[in-house]
Amino acid sequence: MLEVLIVDDDPSQLHIRAAVLRSAGLAVQVAATVDSALAFLRAAGDKVGLVITDHLLPERSGTDLVREMRLTLPLMPVLVLSGMPGIEDEYEGLNVSFRLKPLNPDEFIRIARQLVSE
Repeated sequence: MLEVLIVDDDPSQLHIRAAVLRSAGLAVQVAATVDSALAFLRAAGDKVGLVITDHLLPERSGTDLVREMRLTLPLMPVLVLSGMPGIEDEYEGLNVSFRLKPLNPDEFIRIARQLVSE
């Protein structure tokens, strides 16, 4: 089973999102920074099937994460979650799915399952 990597610097959001996806039977890993997410992706090889990231992260943004990922993982599905309307333009050409928070658990699970199976 492919894993889902969730990237968020808010521990409570990270815990809740991970718990929701695990309750749906998905394998989940977590990271709190862009650098730790990139390190995990390098080590995990092809075990990750989806990256879910917040836009606002410490020191670097979700956009920075996706730009670096695209250098080596051009086809990895990415879901960007943000409470900031209008930032979709920052992800132009980066092949991501974008959703505004809050996202109800059923919708979150449905989107994650759809993306991880692509």
